[in-house]
Amino acid sequence: MLIGEVARRSGVSSRMLRHYDSLGLVRPTGRTVGGYREYQDEDIRRIFHVESLRSLGLSLRQISRALEDPTFTPSTLVGDLIRQAEDRLNREQELLARLRTVDASAPSDWQDALRIVELLRGLTSPHAARRQQAVLNPAEDLPVPADRIAGAILTEADPNVAGALRWALARAGGDGVAEVAAGLRADDADVRQRAVLALAEITGEEADKALTEALGDSDARVRGPAALALGGRGTTAAIPVLVRMVADGTNDVEAAEVLGALVENPRSEERIVTALADALTEDSAVRIRVVQALAEIPGAKAGGLLERLAGDADPAVALIASALAGRDR
Repeated sequence: MLIGEVARRSGVSSRMLRHYDSLGLVRPTGRTVGGYREYQDEDIRRIFHVESLRSLGLSLRQISRALEDPTFTPSTLVGDLIRQAEDRLNREQELLARLRTVDASAPSDWQDALRIVELLRGLTSPHAARRQQAVLNPAEDLPVPADRIAGAILTEADPNVAGALRWALARAGGDGVAEVAAGLRADDADVRQRAVLALAEITGEEADKALTEALGDSDARVRGPAALALGGRGTTAAIPVLVRMVADGTNDVEAAEVLGALVENPRSEERIVTALADALTEDSAVRIRVVQALAEIPGAKAGGLLERLAGDADPAVALIASALAGRDR
């Protein structure tokens, strides 16, 4: 079969077939009397093998090695190709996000568009100071888009930049909450924690709903800040997590203060005191933290439990409980 017929049937151009020949990748088995390339069935099968491997992103050099080396194993190369494809997709997604941001900002001219691009470059700078400056000092009349702030919050590891981003999002008036809340579904606990810390600084029903869902998170770094934020807003659903924080010694002082504030709801006192009583264990450190938390809670029920603990078998627990029970409550 001559080169023109092969090109027609295979969909590979004559020019590419000649290139394959020059590289030694697919050489026609024979030649006609007139010297024209003549391809046999085995040559055509090799062409299709080459095209199949090209469709996976292999270079011609890699394809040549794969077809000629009988010991060649594809696993490592395919893994590299997967990573390269993922990198390309990430770059394309970033480009798409930038284009959408520019489009949503409705620039009136190319100067406006360039200012938006410069802002976005600042947000993705490898230098923390530059990222922070982009958030705190955006160009005049060019506020940082809320969706970009939300996306940056979930990836920002520098605490100073993260604080600036949370401040900017809180000033956005509720915009971007959904994007941040999506971070609560991430596999990475660090991402979920960043989402919770941002939501804790935003008021509104949407933020409270997301924080309530975070109370059930498996990581204390996520559910703890959610409980402190919700408890500070009077949400009693945070009580079990706050009591667990007291028992575990995780921000127990802050948790106790929030529990004390929640007692302003008359129906919460018994629930809180009962939960603290249930949290008592044989561990004296846990019992001391519970005693200290009870001291933050006004009311007869908390006072009664403190008096009971004043007779605790552990001298340290009894001494602290006795001192706090006798304090003006």
